[in-house]
Amino acid sequence: MAQIFRPSSNTFAVLSVLAGAALPVGLILGMSQFTRSGYVTKVGVPYEQPVPFSHEHHVNELGIDCRYCHTSVAKSAQAGYPSTHTCMSCHSQVWSNSPLLEPIRESYVKNVPLKWTVLNKVPDFVYFNHSIHINRGISCNNCHGPIQAMQMVYKGNAFQMRWCLECHRNPENYVGDQKFVWELYQKIQRGDQLTPEEASLAKGIQYTRTPEELKKGEEWLQKYHVKKDQLADCSICHR
Repeated sequence: MAQIFRPSSNTFAVLSVLAGAALPVGLILGMSQFTRSGYVTKVGVPYEQPVPFSHEHHVNELGIDCRYCHTSVAKSAQAGYPSTHTCMSCHSQVWSNSPLLEPIRESYVKNVPLKWTVLNKVPDFVYFNHSIHINRGISCNNCHGPIQAMQMVYKGNAFQMRWCLECHRNPENYVGDQKFVWELYQKIQRGDQLTPEEASLAKGIQYTRTPEELKKGEEWLQKYHVKKDQLADCSICHR
């Protein structure tokens, strides 16, 4: 009987099987990388707001405390957005006729809240409490990047589970004195010398603490009664 297939067909068949097996794996890995890409997460992409707002101007130049606008950040689960009355407490006297601030004046007159664009939103199946993190000395910049230097606000990090777990598994690298959260911006505003950790946070760069600093972090964990071995439990964030 004449040979139907050439010897090279065996090689082709083997390659076809290998390609068929590798394709699903490649698709999974490719989709995994795609979901973490900047195209999907929008990290570093400025968002338009109803009013052009510069954190750099209000925080660095004017020295306004974060809590003046984000009144609930240290007291509740949500950081909150500034109300129209908060904006008007200054802008009824300063830049009161600026066309850029017309949406604020209109909101105030009509008693209709401004619709701020939400940048950082966790899924509905995730529990997150702002006050817990702030009151454990976790800097705003740990999550939001160099927020004090932003002319237009953008996402500093992709709030993905593996990123959250990095902190929950190593909390001693992040916790500290509560006043550290606010002192960072006060020191920047005054032009004071920053510690290595503060300098990194000011640039939105993750800082790795020294052994001595980690030991201090462990002490803060004990002071705050943080149960480190439970922080990575599913029930902490998924309730």
